Amino acid sequence: MNRYEAKLEARRARLMERAEKAQAEAGSHFKRADAIASMIPFGQPILIGHHSEGRHRADLKRIRNGIGKGVEATKQAETLQQRAAAVGTAGVSSDDPEAIAKLKAKLAKLEGDVARMKSANAAIRRDDHDALVALGFTEAQIIKLREPDFAGRIGFPRYVFTNTGAEIRRIRARIERLERQHQQTSRTYALEDGTRMIWNVEANRVQILTPGKPDEGMRRALKGCGFRWAPSEGAWQRHLSVNALWDACRVFGVPFPPPASLLEPINQEQ
Repeated sequence: MNRYEAKLEARRARLMERAEKAQAEAGSHFKRADAIASMIPFGQPILIGHHSEGRHRADLKRIRNGIGKGVEATKQAETLQQRAAAVGTAGVSSDDPEAIAKLKAKLAKLEGDVARMKSANAAIRRDDHDALVALGFTEAQIIKLREPDFAGRIGFPRYVFTNTGAEIRRIRARIERLERQHQQTSRTYALEDGTRMIWNVEANRVQILTPGKPDEGMRRALKGCGFRWAPSEGAWQRHLSVNALWDACRVFGVPFPPPASLLEPINQEQ
C-alpha cells in the first residue's frame, strides 16, 4: 500500500469511526426516551391541575427531544457511512503515485471508444451488419443505433464525438501537467521569522510551516486563499500549483517567485 492508498484508508477508517459513534449516540438517545416513556402508563393523559402535571409534561418533552436527537444522529451516521463508501471513487487523484499511468489508461480507452464509434457509423452508412457485430455490438445495440433519434440522426451523433474529444484533450493536458510536475524537485523557502514555505512535489502540496500558531488574522488570510491546517503534516497546505505558491508569497509579503536567497537545502523539510 502506497502513501496515497494509506491516506485513503485512514480517511475511510476515520469516517467509519465517526459513523459508529453517531450510531451509538442515536441508540443512547432512543434508549433514554424509551426508558422515560416506559414509566408512563400507556394512554395516560395529562392530569390538568394534578401534582403530576408538570412532571408529565416535562417527561413528554424529554421523550420528544430524545427521539429527535436520535433521528438526527442516525441521519448523521448514514451520511458518514456514505462518505466513507465514496472515498477513492471520485476519479483519478493527482495525489496518487500511479495517477499518470491511470490517466494514460483512461486516455487510451477514450481514444479506442472514438475509433470504435467512427467505425460503427461507417458500418451503419454501408448497412454492414456483420461489421457492427465484429465491433462487439449486441443485436439490441445495433437496432438502437439504426433507430433515428429526435433529430433524425442514426448511429453516434456528432455531440458524442465533441464531448469525448473535449475529455480527451483535458486528460492529455492533465497528463502533461503531471509529467512536468514530477520532473520538478521539492524546494524549501525559509523566511526571516522562521516560517518555511515548501514546494513539496512528493506530497503534491504547497506547505507552510510556522514557528508557532499564527494569529487570527494570519489564519483568516491563509484560509481565505485555500490553505487548510493538516495536523498529520503539522503544516498549512494546499494542492501543489503556481497559484498556491503565489498566494503563500502574497500572504507573507514575499516577492513571487521567492528569491533564491530564501532557498534552503531540501533536507530541512524533514
